[in-house]
Amino acid sequence: MAILPIVTVPDPMLKFTSEPVEKVDDELRAFMDDMLDTMYDAPGIGLAAIQVGRPIRVLVIDLAHDDEDPAPQYFINPDIYWTSEEIGVYNEGCLSVPEQYAEVERPAECKVRFLDYDGNEQDIHCTGLLATCIQHEMDHLNGILFVDHLSKLKRDMIVKRVKKMVRDHAL
Repeated sequence: MAILPIVTVPDPMLKFTSEPVEKVDDELRAFMDDMLDTMYDAPGIGLAAIQVGRPIRVLVIDLAHDDEDPAPQYFINPDIYWTSEEIGVYNEGCLSVPEQYAEVERPAECKVRFLDYDGNEQDIHCTGLLATCIQHEMDHLNGILFVDHLSKLKRDMIVKRVKKMVRDHAL
């Protein structure tokens, strides 16, 4: 497996809309395994393909705690087809916006249809952290970052801090 470089703001690639995956094959599975290794190494709980430079509709998530066995989830061509009216607030961070966090409001629940690691169609009802994480990662597939849910002033401050970190080689 390989650790892939993570694209960070303000790279314009993060604003691309990702394309659907045409087929699930061994090459895609190997890429998803590399994504997972990259996410664990960062460390993070979710990663979209665009964050490692591939604008395809793929994301990986693992919400297992450090004292638990890994529980990776793979989502190919995910589609959120229902969200609750109830809103949840979570202090979100992002591997593409390193060391920056902000409270983001999102629907507390959602239903997602997707292809799994083997290309089988799945349908799940997400609540809690999984609902937040899947929506956050789905945003990446549509060229949206968590900071885009914030005020312009707060977003600009966060992007400025990340640019300074990159310039100072802190990353």
